[in-house]
Amino acid sequence: MKKLWSLSTTVREAERILPFLRVLQEMEGEEFDEIGQVRYQTILIQNRLYHPTKLSTEQLRYYVTSKDKMSLGEAKELFEHMRKNSSELKKDPGLRGRVSVAALTKMGLAIAKKSSGKVVITDLGKAFLDDQIDIGDVFLKFFLKWQLPNPGSKDYKYEDGYDIKPFMGILHLINRVNEKYRGLGKEPKGISFHEFNIFVPSLINYEDIESYADKIIELRQLLFGKKKDNQKKIFESFRLKFVKEFLGSENPEDVLKTINNMKEYGDSARRYLQYTRYFHVRGFHNHLDLELQRKIEINKLLSEYSVKSESFSDESKYVEYMGSLVQPELSWENLADLNKIIIALIGNIEELKESTTGFVFSVPDLSDQTVENLKIIIVNLRKERRRLQEHIEHQASQNVENLESYIEILENIYSFPEKRPIILEQYSALGLNALNDAIKISPNYPVGDDNKPTSTAGANMPDIECYYEDFSSICEVTMLTGRDQWYNEGQPVMRHLRDFEEKEKEVSYCLFIAPKLHRDTINTFWTSVKYEFEGAKQKIIPLTITQFIEILKFLREFKNNNIDFDRHKLRSLYDKVIILTEGANNSEEWIQKIPNAIKSWGDKILI
Repeated sequence: MKKLWSLSTTVREAERILPFLRVLQEMEGEEFDEIGQVRYQTILIQNRLYHPTKLSTEQLRYYVTSKDKMSLGEAKELFEHMRKNSSELKKDPGLRGRVSVAALTKMGLAIAKKSSGKVVITDLGKAFLDDQIDIGDVFLKFFLKWQLPNPGSKDYKYEDGYDIKPFMGILHLINRVNEKYRGLGKEPKGISFHEFNIFVPSLINYEDIESYADKIIELRQLLFGKKKDNQKKIFESFRLKFVKEFLGSENPEDVLKTINNMKEYGDSARRYLQYTRYFHVRGFHNHLDLELQRKIEINKLLSEYSVKSESFSDESKYVEYMGSLVQPELSWENLADLNKIIIALIGNIEELKESTTGFVFSVPDLSDQTVENLKIIIVNLRKERRRLQEHIEHQASQNVENLESYIEILENIYSFPEKRPIILEQYSALGLNALNDAIKISPNYPVGDDNKPTSTAGANMPDIECYYEDFSSICEVTMLTGRDQWYNEGQPVMRHLRDFEEKEKEVSYCLFIAPKLHRDTINTFWTSVKYEFEGAKQKIIPLTITQFIEILKFLREFKNNNIDFDRHKLRSLYDKVIILTEGANNSEEWIQKIPNAIKSWGDKILI
C-alpha cells in the first residue's frame, strides 16, 4: 500500500544527530539487543538528550542540576517511569532505543540493529565525530545515497510504486516548477511550504516528477486572484482530491491520517534538506528554492546524477555504501569545476562588498593548486562571505527603517506559526546589532549560503554571543512559556553563562528573552543573580519579548533625536536590572520592577 515517505520525526532537530551519535559511540562493540536498546535510551536520558513526559516535580529537577549530566541511577529511574506509563514499552522495552537510533542508521553514520550484531560507527560517522566533515556535507552524502526502496528498510517496496532518490527528485521537482513558472512569464519562487508538504512526501517515483510539477502550477492557478477564505477552501479541496488519488482509496481514516502526516513529514524533511545548503528559503520563511550560490553543483546534479533507485545484491552492500566517507563521488570535485566555483564565490563576495564599507578581502592565489587545496579555499571563501554578510547586516541594522521592521516582526511573531523560534533568534540578533557599537554579534544558529538561519542554535551553546570593547554577553531566547521553559532554559542558561564567563575572563551578562517568564524560571535566575550559581553571582537580565521591543523602540527614539547610543548606555540598563534585586524581597517583585526600570532608563537618555 502507498504511504508518504518520512525521514525522522523523532530526532526533529538535525543538531541533535551529533549528540545522539556521541552517546552511541559509548556503546560501540556492544550488542544492540533489547538490553543494548534500553541502555542506549537510558544514556540519552542521562545526557538530557531525551525528556520523558509526565515527570514528577522531583524528577524534573534531574534536568536542572548544575552537573553536565544526571546520575545513571536517576536516568534509570526516568526510563522505568517512561516504561510504566507506556503500554508499548511494557511489552517491548527496547522500542524507544530503536526509534532513537533510527536516524543514525538511516543516514549511514552507524550500524545498530539487533540483526546486525554489535554496534559499529561507520567511516562517515567517525569523520563526523572527529570534526573532519561538517553537518552540511554529512547530510549531502546521505541524501545523495538514500533511496526508496532500499535493502535497509521494509517500509517501501518497488511493487507499491516506490522508485526514487528523494533528494534528487526534490531538486528536479523544484527546477521543473521554476521552469514552468518562468514559461508563464512569472518570476520563479521555488515551492511554497504548503506545496512542499503535499507533493514532496508523496513523491515516491521519479516518473511522477513532471506530473507533480504540473499539479503545483495547476494549484497556483486555481488560487490566483481569490480571496484568502476562498483560497483556503480551494486548497483543502485540492489536497483532499490529491490524497485520495495518491492512496487509491477514499477510506476516511486513511485519508485523514495522510493529510495530518503531510505537514509533520514535510516540516521534518525540509529542515533536514536545508542542512545540505543546496536549498534556501525565499519570502518570509514560506518558500523553498534551489540555492543560487550552488548553481554549478546543482546543474551537475541535475544533469549527471540518477533520480532512479539503484540495485544492491543484499543489505550489507547497501549499509556499506551508506556508511562510506568517499561515496558517492562528487563530479564537480575536479580542477576545472572547483576553479569555476571559486571564481563564482569571489564574484559574489566582490558584489556584496559594493553594498558596504570597511570590509577587507584578499583574493586567494589559485595557481598550481591541488583539488584538495581548492576545496579548502572554497570552505574558507564561504566563511569569508558569511563574515561579510554579518558585516553588512550590522551596518544595515543602523538604519531606522530596518529597525522599524525588526520591531514590527517581533511584535507580530505569532503570525508566523511554523518559524517562531527561528524568527525570535534571528531578529533578536538583528536587534542587538542595531544597538550599535558591538565588536561582534555572533548568533550560533546554522545558516545557508544566504546567511539566513536554517534552524535554531544547538542546545550545547548560547543562542547569541555579543562582544563589546569592555564587557561581553550572551543572549538566550525561547518561545516556551510553561513549566518546560524552566527545565529547558533555567539551568542550561546559567551553565552557558558560566562557561562563557570562564572563556572570556571579563564581566559577562546574559540577556534572556521569552514571550512571558514562568515563575520557576524567574526563581532559578533570582537565586543565581542575588545569591550564587556554582559559587559566584551571575548577571542575568530576564525580559519578555515586549520589554525587548520597548528597548528597541527607545533606540528608535534615540536615533530620531540624533542621540548617540553606545555600549555604555546598554550596560547601564543591564546593571540597573541587576541592582533591582538588592531592593526586592523576592523574584516576583524583581520582575515586576523591570518595566519601570526600562522606562526610566530610556526617558533619562531622551532628556
